[in-house]
Amino acid sequence: QGQLVESGGGLVQAGGSLRLSCAASGRTFSGYAMGWFRQAPWKERELVARIKWSDGSTWYTDSVKGRFTISRDNAKNTVYLQMNSLEPEDTAVYYCATKPSLLVAYDYWGQGTQVTVSS
Repeated sequence: QGQLVESGGGLVQAGGSLRLSCAASGRTFSGYAMGWFRQAPWKERELVARIKWSDGSTWYTDSVKGRFTISRDNAKNTVYLQMNSLEPEDTAVYYCATKPSLLVAYDYWGQGTQVTVSS
C-alpha cells in the first residue's frame, strides 16, 4: 500500500523558514486532497493547509495565511509546505495525510516531522 514520508523539520529561530516535504513511497497520490496537519503538545491536531488534486486549489487555517504555502510536484509524487516567518506558536509535529473524497475523512498518514521554533 506504500507510505507517506515527511521530512524537512528541524529547529529554527523565530522569523526563519523551513520547507516540509511529503513523499509518497510505493503509491501515487490520488483521491480528493492532501493536507498538512500539526499537533502541538497538549493540543488537538489541526489542519493547517490543504491542496486539492483536481484543480490545485488551496486552503489555509487563518493563523498561517500569508506565511505558509502548500504546493505539489506530481512528477516527484511529493507535496510541500513552505513555512516562512515562523513563530514559536508554530512549534508542533507536522503530518501529511490523504483525503480520498470530499465526504471521507483523511485516512492515510505519515509518521510526522518535528518543527521547533525558538524565540
